[in-house]
Amino acid sequence: MSGPGISVVICAYTEDRWEDILAAVSSVRAQSRPALETLLVVDHNLALLDRLGKEYKEVDDVRVLANAGPRGLSAGRNTGIAAARGEVVAFLDDDAVAERDWLLHFAEAYADPRVMAVGGRTEPVWASGRRPAWFPEEFDWVVGCTYRGLPRGRVRVRNVLGGNASFRRSAFDAAGGFATGIGRDGDKRPLGCEETELCIRLSRARPDAVLLIDDRAVIHHRVPEAREHFRYFRTRTYAEGLSKALVARSVGAEKGLESERRYATRVLPAGVARGLRDALLARPGGAGRAGAIVAGVLTAAGGYLVGSVRSRRGGTTFSVPEVEVAVRE
Repeated sequence: MSGPGISVVICAYTEDRWEDILAAVSSVRAQSRPALETLLVVDHNLALLDRLGKEYKEVDDVRVLANAGPRGLSAGRNTGIAAARGEVVAFLDDDAVAERDWLLHFAEAYADPRVMAVGGRTEPVWASGRRPAWFPEEFDWVVGCTYRGLPRGRVRVRNVLGGNASFRRSAFDAAGGFATGIGRDGDKRPLGCEETELCIRLSRARPDAVLLIDDRAVIHHRVPEAREHFRYFRTRTYAEGLSKALVARSVGAEKGLESERRYATRVLPAGVARGLRDALLARPGGAGRAGAIVAGVLTAAGGYLVGSVRSRRGGTTFSVPEVEVAVRE
């Protein structure tokens, strides 16, 4: 096998996703370009830790670990990074499955030594069987998926998206791990942006670093029924605003909102125009999509304002840990 060895980290926190977790691991083990190992990191759930430990007890290429840090996705990922033996560490959501050539496309990009991170394309799998008519593709990030407005092909980007991403191990040596206090924390408010903050920090630590998205590296992400409703859409967009305020505090508003400015001034107005056009042509969901875009913008802006005030008052804290290197064999 040529190219870098790749460790895959899957973070899990609830037995409610048991079948999804098994499917995620199976998709990694079926890769055309085999992973060096799969690391299942369990977030402060002893019952799930014990159950997964028994499930993979006889499987040599799967290791089950307990989150060694505070509760939350960032610390879980950092635990996986510290334990990983691969030159590259890839991340897959516990409710997603990877297509067979997922790791192959990641590995190809790392032939260039300047490449420090590679992300892929995440497609939604709607619980109802199809996209809700009102749900705009421009907001697919709400359900953890690739959204309309991202560049196509293999292209340079400011940041990769965490549920379908990989980093060269040396990236964490240069920039530290995922910041705790920004990302998801079990069933609490659906925050995010920890990968955005890390990627900006990495580009500052290594100005020569190349970060890519290759849309041939595809995963399919399950969207549960509860996330197909406007109530979740509103909650998630508000949480995104809170998260962006933390990112701006960490790395500055100029970098922290660089991509968002283009998104807000070009991608979203075009989406509203498409929705209104579809409404005029009596196509289903056109007015709903236009309205959802406007509502999403206003809700995210409200979250950003609240988050900025909290940051100035010192009401929210986060930290960037160094990631200790595991002993390599």
